[in-house]
Amino acid sequence: MSRPRHIAVIDIGKTNVKLALVDLPNRAEIAVLTRPNIVQTDGPWPHFDVDGHWAFLLDALRQFHKEQGVDAISVTTHGACAALLTRDGQLAAPILDYEHTYAAQMVEDYAALKPDFAATGSPTLPGGLNVGAQLHWQFAQDPTLRARTAQIVTYPQYWGHRLTGVAAIDVTSIGCHTDLWVPRDGRFSGLPAQLGIAGKFAPVRKPTDILGTILPDIARRTGLRADTQVSVGIHDSNASLYPHLLMQDGAFSVVSTGTWVVAMSVGGADVVLDPQRDTLMNVDARGAPVPSARFMGGREYEIIQQGQTTPPTGDNVANVLDAATLLLPAVAPQTGPFAGQNMRWAPTEPAVGSGARSAALSFYLALMTDTCLRLTGAQGPTIVEGPFARNIEFTAMLAASTGREVLTSAAATGTSIGAALLFEGQANLTRPVPATSVYERTKLRRYADLWRAETTV
Repeated sequence: MSRPRHIAVIDIGKTNVKLALVDLPNRAEIAVLTRPNIVQTDGPWPHFDVDGHWAFLLDALRQFHKEQGVDAISVTTHGACAALLTRDGQLAAPILDYEHTYAAQMVEDYAALKPDFAATGSPTLPGGLNVGAQLHWQFAQDPTLRARTAQIVTYPQYWGHRLTGVAAIDVTSIGCHTDLWVPRDGRFSGLPAQLGIAGKFAPVRKPTDILGTILPDIARRTGLRADTQVSVGIHDSNASLYPHLLMQDGAFSVVSTGTWVVAMSVGGADVVLDPQRDTLMNVDARGAPVPSARFMGGREYEIIQQGQTTPPTGDNVANVLDAATLLLPAVAPQTGPFAGQNMRWAPTEPAVGSGARSAALSFYLALMTDTCLRLTGAQGPTIVEGPFARNIEFTAMLAASTGREVLTSAAATGTSIGAALLFEGQANLTRPVPATSVYERTKLRRYADLWRAETTV
């Protein structure tokens, strides 16, 4: 097979299902089709409409191949999802929606089985966000399900299995707060044995492996060549991280900003994570553990600004620094490194809609990010993606408080691009650039020291 150019990426998000056609050399999406991911409520439990998604994906593949040509297929999906397969490769049960919640007694029963956080790096999460909790609940609801289950695959590989007939699990999905994996050792935890399913998991592989070629029926229904290859696939957060793994040498961190600010530290110090501070261990595309931490930075921005955002002037920033106007955590107290604490302003609160309020908020978000980076042992440069990369007060304070270089990335490094890059690691990668600052670093550092002195856990 010649080197693939057009990669069809199956991108299954919690809200939408997408098929994107990526021009790999130019690292660009050239066609996109989407379908809502509406949870079904019939059957034994809330579940995903995989048959509806499958019909949509086959039609979209046929359309893309007819119009542009499809050379290969990659898959990326949300985490916290597993499929139970029978011996003939069919679903043994509908694929459970991870947002479904369980009775208190079931939660208590699972807590007694859950492996230690120190081993798995997997904190206790609500509903089925821990895949182990899903499996425990499903087997309790249907006592015959365990016997009907011949193989268990994670969600990207469910779609890969439908395309190729080959069953697998990828390291990023099994390592995504499942309770089933020990990231530092690269092996299963003791939980599968406790659940009576230790021999039922498909082989664990790296996302960059080729899972196989499409089945003859898929080729007939889509018009794709019979030798069209399908990658093993990858968890969506790790798809976004993957381009940076290819570009960076040594230790570095990626800060993904949006509703959630997620800090992922690669190659940093060996630290003991604290599940009470919203930290966890992910696993990257190469199988290495990635200490991670998060807070709802985008949500906090919206709460503080109240829809009235005024960019700060140089005088606004100087006044905030000189007066030590501090916003202290936590604006969204349900999550993050200061969960359970209530926000406060010191010494006084700037007016809503003022430039001073914007400056103090930007500094708060940077110092919350610095806290996450410290909790995860971050070393080396920090790469900021998303809307905060364009906030010069945020990047200036982050550089000052960490004492390390901050880089910003405006390149397309989303899930579809990262998944497509599984086929060719060095496809026209655009490196992030150093953030610039016009503010006096000594004053920024003094402000950061004051903020940290006022925060406790």
